[in-house]
Amino acid sequence: MRTVFWVGFWTFLADQASKYLVVHSLNLRELGELIAVPGFLNLRMAWNYGVNFGLFAEDSDLTRWVLVAVALVISGAVLWWTHHEENSWQARVSAGLLVGGAMGNVIDRLLYGAVADFLNVTCCGFNNPYSFNIADIAVFAGAVGMVVFTGSNTGSKTGAKKPS
Repeated sequence: MRTVFWVGFWTFLADQASKYLVVHSLNLRELGELIAVPGFLNLRMAWNYGVNFGLFAEDSDLTRWVLVAVALVISGAVLWWTHHEENSWQARVSAGLLVGGAMGNVIDRLLYGAVADFLNVTCCGFNNPYSFNIADIAVFAGAVGMVVFTGSNTGSKTGAKKPS
């Protein structure tokens, strides 16, 4: 459980520090866009009121609070699961990434009413219209990692092995 906590903590901190830097220090909120690596990485401000790719994006309090509740329930379920099951270190790292990223986006919804997205990757003449953030990367990597690194080779905390 310690691994989940520390990975989640550092993921959350990196996410919130990067958002503070781009929204407030670089003033991306006013500038809208900065080219970081020409032809590859732009810092493009986008306020996401929905989920991935702006799905369910309504600038309403109901949507905001439902998405906060969903993130808290999923994070709670992941924490409960990691506490009650014996998992590989990779699964614990994945759980920490997922929870830390989810909490980073929850804080955005509480502070700003929407998630602050600012990373925009483009390549080879393709103009990507979507932006994302460190929390989004962490949630995605954590979810994939939990699928990949959990399986029937782990047992519960009681020491009993699951049937093969």
